[in-house]
Amino acid sequence: MDLLKNEKINSKFPEKKFSVNLSDDDINVKYTKGDVRIVTEQARYPLSTIPSMLGSGDYILRPDFQRRHRWNDRKRSKLIESLIMNVPVPPIFLYETEFSKYEVMDGLQRLTAIKKFYNDEFQLVGLELWPELNGKKYSELPSQIKKGIDRRYLSSIILLQETAKSEEEAVMLKQLVFERINSGGVKLSEMESRNALYPGPLNDLCQKLARHDLFCQLYGIPNDEDINESSEEYEETVENELYQSMKDVELVLRFFANRQRNEFDSGVLRRYLDFYLQEGNKFPMDVITSLEEIFVETCSFVYSIFGEKAFWLWRKKVKNGKETWSYYTRPTAVLYDPVMTVFSELLDRKDKIIHKKDIIQKDIQVFYQDYYSDFSGRNSNISYINKRTNLFREFMKKYV
Repeated sequence: MDLLKNEKINSKFPEKKFSVNLSDDDINVKYTKGDVRIVTEQARYPLSTIPSMLGSGDYILRPDFQRRHRWNDRKRSKLIESLIMNVPVPPIFLYETEFSKYEVMDGLQRLTAIKKFYNDEFQLVGLELWPELNGKKYSELPSQIKKGIDRRYLSSIILLQETAKSEEEAVMLKQLVFERINSGGVKLSEMESRNALYPGPLNDLCQKLARHDLFCQLYGIPNDEDINESSEEYEETVENELYQSMKDVELVLRFFANRQRNEFDSGVLRRYLDFYLQEGNKFPMDVITSLEEIFVETCSFVYSIFGEKAFWLWRKKVKNGKETWSYYTRPTAVLYDPVMTVFSELLDRKDKIIHKKDIIQKDIQVFYQDYYSDFSGRNSNISYINKRTNLFREFMKKYV
């Protein structure tokens, strides 16, 4: 594959890190010096002060390391019901970027739910222990209920600015803390962790393209995140498993990373994607812009040939001794990697290939039957991805 100017990664793929042998005395010195130690303080905020607090400009609500999970009105209402009942709510985590300026590391949904509630932006819904309050906004609550909520507090743990000795260490520590505090509940996906640890232009591009209409259609991901938050369409998007886990963002990253994967005998896909994203964030902006154009044009090309079935596997079923073939009606990364890679290589000949789409759609079923054993597994080792890509490349040669 021909790479763009300044796209080639020249860094050496890092070897696995093994434990460093230190004596007990050396370990004690390291601890005493305070190496990699967090400096914190705690605070409590009356709930009624949170809207003005968030509107002060002193709190950054969407730093790069925030997770993608979003709450609907039902989840927000559950939090309010917990506060009414004085159920203990976990503390939020803040990072002090400068004196009295904070990034919200964990607790974005709790803070915004409380702010929206005090601003009358949603009605309580789905309450089980206080069903009498369903349908009411804050301003419509009985006076004693409002007083009860107003006397509640939200606790916080603040990582102070003096925790880090440099800007680079600050980025490392706050992202490390984010990963640790989130691993206690719902386990971070690989891409959520990657998003937290390696922010930058390429990471931003992958998130942007994961919301592109054509990509969402190809991979069966709802794309309605900008509509009314109370609608069923909004819930369909934010409850989608691929969206919540950021798997869609990882798929975009895989497309870019596959352009150079042969250069690195990395074996494990996760380690290579970590490495590629770190290095890709250093690409010049003209490379980032060109990569975006290539991805969008490739999605359009693929869709023009296969439509929404582009990444559906033509698979074998055996029932009562009888063999039948049909499409597996959902996308799979086993097809995504080779199809996107090969079609991106053929962009300069897409008009000629599009004229042959009818025969390609027919022949692809025979192709998958002939090489079913190669495409029916899920192995993402580089040798398997290369084999599937080479097979698909040979298949497309006769239509060029």
